[in-house]
Amino acid sequence: MIRFLVAMFIVSLAMSCTTQQKVVQVEPQVQEDIPQNNTEEQILKRKVAIARFSNETQYAKGIFYDKDNDPVGKQAVDILSTKLAATNKFILLERQDMDKIVEELKIAGNEGLQKVGADYLIIGSVTEFGRKNVGDVNAFSRSKTQTVQAGVSIRLVDVSTGQIIYSEEAKGQAETQNKTVMGLGERSDYDATLSDKAISAAISKLVENIINNCMDKPWKSYFLTYNEDGILISGGKSQGIQVGDKFDVMEKGKKVKNPQTGMMIELPGKKVGVVNIDFTGGETAQNEFSMVSFTEGDIDKSDLTKYYIKEIK
Repeated sequence: MIRFLVAMFIVSLAMSCTTQQKVVQVEPQVQEDIPQNNTEEQILKRKVAIARFSNETQYAKGIFYDKDNDPVGKQAVDILSTKLAATNKFILLERQDMDKIVEELKIAGNEGLQKVGADYLIIGSVTEFGRKNVGDVNAFSRSKTQTVQAGVSIRLVDVSTGQIIYSEEAKGQAETQNKTVMGLGERSDYDATLSDKAISAAISKLVENIINNCMDKPWKSYFLTYNEDGILISGGKSQGIQVGDKFDVMEKGKKVKNPQTGMMIELPGKKVGVVNIDFTGGETAQNEFSMVSFTEGDIDKSDLTKYYIKEIK
């Protein structure tokens, strides 16, 4: 009877120790959750494009490696694009597979491609990738832990100046653990999904900072026409513009060269009026427009390039 109870205890102990766990480890100070825009707060969206994401490690670089068709770099682009799109704060512009879009337009008999410039470019790379297996053998049990760590670096570039406004590196880690007791339990093989989880964890750490740096710079729009048919500005519903919104009209400041940096800088402009959104039109971010009317001030209709519209702070 005693032997039977001991045997049952050992079996019970083994069953309780064979659970396989997969954990994506994130440093405590970083929030991995993607910020979501679930409120009714109006967000004036910025245009963002991912210019390049390369694999600078030796991971997945075999004898037939093609740097123009790198699976790790493409995976990183897809993960980052998905996370940025989930925030609902950006208009994402395709750059990685632009050739496929052009080819599709040719098949459809449409040779014209609307070229839209981004406000910000994201340039990144996978800079670190490593995998290790750690085993632990005791008298009655053995365990095996697979761990993958990935490092990702990105730069956020302001297209209007070419200046890097944000640069950071983040690391993500994922692991899976397996344990057996008295030879009972599951034994895990090579887990390829850990690579995906580690890269995703690293990118997640950077998303919120990308959002903050893009949203810090004031949103801008520009006049399209000003005549007897109406006053039109660029931007519409997809950028968060709604009928009844009001925006400041600014006259551009003088451009001067900074002798310290060698860069041309635009001095602060002056407010010359306020416009009200009367109507929004267009179907996509490329052809959207808004009809406005002045509630304060006015501009020189002969030179619309001297002015821009910005959100009221």
